[in-house]
Amino acid sequence: EAVDSRDVIGQAKGILMERHKITGEQAFIVLSMASQRTHMKLWDVADHLISSGELPQRNKR
Repeated sequence: EAVDSRDVIGQAKGILMERHKITGEQAFIVLSMASQRTHMKLWDVADHLISSGELPQRNKR
């Protein structure tokens, strides 16, 4: 499962790096900030980005 998590997060970082011409570290920060903002796990944010092409918006409560 840990390998799967790294793979999903790595794919999401790659998408952000290509799209925004940023480093892997910067892409991880973008994912982390989205995770905090939406109260979602980092893996879920990465999975959402991979499946939809967009970072998730704030969760609707």
